[in-house]
Amino acid sequence: MASYQVEIIHTTINRNWHEVYDFASQPRNMARWAAGLAAGLKQDGDEWIGDGGPLGDIRIRFVPPNALGVIDHHVTLPGGQVVHNALRVVPNGDGAVVMFTLIRQPDMDDVAFQADADAIRRDLAALKSLLEEL
Repeated sequence: MASYQVEIIHTTINRNWHEVYDFASQPRNMARWAAGLAAGLKQDGDEWIGDGGPLGDIRIRFVPPNALGVIDHHVTLPGGQVVHNALRVVPNGDGAVVMFTLIRQPDMDDVAFQADADAIRRDLAALKSLLEEL
C-alpha cells in the first residue's frame, strides 16, 4: 500500500474551541468561509450536495457531531472518486487550532497540490477572520 505526500495546514483562532467547532462543523456555515463551497450546500439525507462546477455536483458526507472536534468528511467527486478530508478543531489555551490534513491524490501534480494547499490556507484565514470578528 502506498503513502502519499501530506501537508498539515493550520491556524490558531482566538476563540473558545467549542465555539469554533460548533460554527465550523455546520455544513450550512461553510459557504461563509470555504471558497470551494461558496455556492452553499444542500442537504440530501445523510449527505450534502455542493456545486462542483462544470463537471457536476459533489457529494459530501460528514462524520457525526462529536465531542472531539472532528469535522472529517468524504467528498465524492463527479467522476466517482472519493477524497477523505481530515479537518480538526483542538483546544489551544483559551483558543483553538484548526487543522486540515491535505493528502496529495495519486493523479495530482505539484501545481495542483500547491493550489489546493493555498486554497485551504485562504479558507482557514477566512474562518479565523470571521470567528474573531463575531
